[in-house]
Amino acid sequence: MTQAHILLVEDDPDISGPLAQFLDAKGFETTVAGSAEAAGDVLAGREIDLVLLDLMLPGEDGLTFCRRLRASGGPKIIMLTALSEPADRVIGLELGADDYVCKPFDLRELLARIRAVLRRPALVEEQPRPAGPDAVIRFAGFAFYPQRRYLRSPAGVRIPLTGAETDLLLVFCQRPHEVLSRDELINLTRGEGFAIATRSIDILVSRLRRKLSGDDPLLETIRTVRADGYAFQPQVVRE
Repeated sequence: MTQAHILLVEDDPDISGPLAQFLDAKGFETTVAGSAEAAGDVLAGREIDLVLLDLMLPGEDGLTFCRRLRASGGPKIIMLTALSEPADRVIGLELGADDYVCKPFDLRELLARIRAVLRRPALVEEQPRPAGPDAVIRFAGFAFYPQRRYLRSPAGVRIPLTGAETDLLLVFCQRPHEVLSRDELINLTRGEGFAIATRSIDILVSRLRRKLSGDDPLLETIRTVRADGYAFQPQVVRE
């Protein structure tokens, strides 16, 4: 397996130094950037698999940088935050982060979350999935390219997806019309036993709905089944 490359965006050397050493010892290639500007330079010249992003950065803050990364697709993102308010974490997820870890964090927990986020595409292998970077799934006029992590809208507009959005949409496409509970969606996208609040799935579904609704806010591709979960409405065709 190819060594994953992690970009650690953290301005405190007392945190970034030991954490980078820990990640290197666990088999990752780790690059450290002390600001969003420095991180942008790294991303422009290197292939990065995952960004560990501190929110409290000098200059451009982590939330703004996360939004900018997501506007162009970008690698997977785990936010490192000392902010204790749930609303702050919700904002991070709304902006496209794949996960978050609160400071101070346990290194073993962080490692587990890193591995879970990196392996997400492999967690649904028991379901049929396209084989190849140009494979496409079609529904409701959309073309979904899961390996490339984007949608093509009925109008031909390219819509980038986060890793978490890609995994969730792939699960929905593999099980159209089936009511899936929040716990089932967590297990199918992140792995059985992965500890995460079900509220995070609601946020992820909300993000995905906005991208699928486009100019038609009444278009209901993902139906909420009260007290039970969600069901994907369209007919799905794999090519």
